[in-house]
Amino acid sequence: MEYKLICIDMDGTLLNDKKVISDKNLKAIRLASEKGVRIAVCTGRIFTSADFFSEILGVKSPVIASNGAYIREKDRDEVVYKSTLGVEKCKKLLEVFRQYSLYPHFYTSNIVFTEKLIYSSRFYEEVNKTLPKDNQVKIMLVKDWNEIFEKYEREIFKGIAVDDDLDKLQCAKNKLKGMDDFEVVSSRFDNFEVMNKGVSKGSAVKILGDYYGIKSEQIICIGDSENDLSMIKFAGLGVAMENGSELVKEAAEYITDSNNCDGVAKVIQKFVLEV
Repeated sequence: MEYKLICIDMDGTLLNDKKVISDKNLKAIRLASEKGVRIAVCTGRIFTSADFFSEILGVKSPVIASNGAYIREKDRDEVVYKSTLGVEKCKKLLEVFRQYSLYPHFYTSNIVFTEKLIYSSRFYEEVNKTLPKDNQVKIMLVKDWNEIFEKYEREIFKGIAVDDDLDKLQCAKNKLKGMDDFEVVSSRFDNFEVMNKGVSKGSAVKILGDYYGIKSEQIICIGDSENDLSMIKFAGLGVAMENGSELVKEAAEYITDSNNCDGVAKVIQKFVLEV
C-alpha cells in the first residue's frame, strides 16, 4: 500500500518522555515528506502548543488540535474545521465539574482558562518558560465563568479535568458520557477531555483526508492513549506505541517501539521508506 498521510499523536508518541522529538523521528518524517507523504500532528493539546512542535518538524504539516475540534492547514494557512462548545454546553460542563469538585479548564486555540494555576494550566506555564513569546500559550485566571463563556462563545473548543482522585474522575467522566452533548476521552490516566459530540481525532483525520483527497486505506495513524483510539480504528494502518495502553494495542494492527526508542521513525521506515 502506498501511504499518503501519516497522523501522529504528540505526547507519548512523537515526543519522548523528555518532551523532545528525537533526531531519528525528525529524519524519518522529513524523508517521508520528501517522498510526497503528508504529515499531520494530531493531539489533544491546545493549537499554539501543537503548532510549535509542528514547526520543529520542518515540513508543512497540518495540525489537528484539541482532539479534533480544531484543524489548521499550513500550506495555505487556513482553518479546515472547528467545533466550538458554545455558551450552554460550557455551562453544562462546568456544572458537572462543580458537582464532582473538579477544577475547570477550558481551551481556545491559544488560551487556557482556569481559576488557578494547577494541573493543565501549570503544565503550560512550565512549558511557556522554554518557548519564544510568540509560541507561548496564554493562561487566563477566571473569576466569572459566564462572562468568559459569553465573550469566547465561538472560540472554546474543549474542557478538561485532571485529578488525583481517579474514582471521582471516573464518576464525572461516566456522567458526561451519558449525556448526548459531549464526546469524552482521556489522554492520560488522570484526566478526561470533553468536546462536542462527534468530535474526535478519528473524525478529524477523515475530514483532513477528504480535504486532501486521500482515502482511509492510504492513512497511517500512530498513538498511545484512549483519545487516539478513534483515529487508529479509522486508519488503513492503525499503529500503537509499545508504551501505549492495552486498549490501544488491542485496537491497532501494528505495535511499534516506545516513544523513547524512536517508535514513530520505525513505523515510517518499515511502511513508507521500506528500509
